[in-house]
Amino acid sequence: MVEMDKKTRREIIVKRIAKEFEDGFYVNLGVGMPSLVANYLPEGVNIMLHGENGMLGMGEHTEITADEQFNSVDAGGAPVKAVPGAAYFDSCTAFAMARGGHLNCTVLGALEVDELGNLANWWVPGVRMPGMGGAMDLVVGAKRVIISMEHTAKGAPKILKKCRLPLTAVGCVDTIVTELGYFKVTAEGIVFEEINPNVTVEEVQAQTEAQLIIPEGGPKPMF
Repeated sequence: MVEMDKKTRREIIVKRIAKEFEDGFYVNLGVGMPSLVANYLPEGVNIMLHGENGMLGMGEHTEITADEQFNSVDAGGAPVKAVPGAAYFDSCTAFAMARGGHLNCTVLGALEVDELGNLANWWVPGVRMPGMGGAMDLVVGAKRVIISMEHTAKGAPKILKKCRLPLTAVGCVDTIVTELGYFKVTAEGIVFEEINPNVTVEEVQAQTEAQLIIPEGGPKPMF
């Protein structure tokens, strides 16, 4: 197993997810790692990024100086650029977009995902958390749910046979992307479609509690 630092792991994940979007898509990016996808969107593909805080048309993250003012932020409060045609509105309108099925895709982080597509991403025992936030609306309203997460947490698998933490939603996850691979959740189980070429199938399975389904010929390279 090749050692990777946190920055490298995250870059692999968000770069791969950025390839999933098609021209004309409306996409929500969750707080944290998912928001970094905005920095790697493919050229020539017109995508409108949605923020549950009340923005449609987010661009990549931007740096600001101490004396600058900024008005465009993502759902986590980080300053972002606005693309031509961007719009601003209240949070009620933002959630109406999500609940109304107007988002082609949402990208969210996760604490655990299991082989049934169940998602736990809002609470850790002993840690005070502000609540589930908009995740419960996004996972049921978006047409597709992509999970962006590191493959393990302190060496423990995050892709499980059954989630142990309180669930955000049941059977909502369509795709999981980690630094080790690209996985599709199906009725039969989790299909290991693409692999980081620096690791082996056996190494990935050893760090995954759920039994992965290996396609004929093996998973394709992620990059």
